[in-house]
Amino acid sequence: MSIADDFIAELGYELPATRRLLERVPSDRGPWKPHPKSSALGHLAQLVTRMPGVMDDIVRGVDLDLAAGPGYTFEPTETLLREFDAHANAALEALRSAHDNDFALTWSLKYGDQVLDTGRRKDVLRNTINHFVHHRGQLTVYLRLNDVPLPSLYGPTADEK
Repeated sequence: MSIADDFIAELGYELPATRRLLERVPSDRGPWKPHPKSSALGHLAQLVTRMPGVMDDIVRGVDLDLAAGPGYTFEPTETLLREFDAHANAALEALRSAHDNDFALTWSLKYGDQVLDTGRRKDVLRNTINHFVHHRGQLTVYLRLNDVPLPSLYGPTADEK
């Protein structure tokens, strides 16, 4: 089994679970925050939506420049789902065309000309998937606080048995 096959198998579970959660994001609650220092619900949902696109870039060797990012907006759930599907499909396609030696190459996180971090693509992708799952977990808390029924992610929830 290749390195890419391992990631494809993992994302084969994580991506559909995430989509089920994003389907529940209420379009009209985008600005809601659980605390003044917290991100807005709509911005957190957009981050989760876009993270598979970062995975695609990591596999393809396209560095991420945070200074060039599009910023956050409040989008309806349907828009988030379309964007998520496109990013998820691109990430899986990048993995299907990747070779083991690609994962030993480096990838960098930048802010303009400043390099914030550099690592092997395999390690960075692993960290990014963990980061993705972490933010998805945050999103479950935001939805619970808004009385949105949660779908099963790793097993039954109080809402779906």
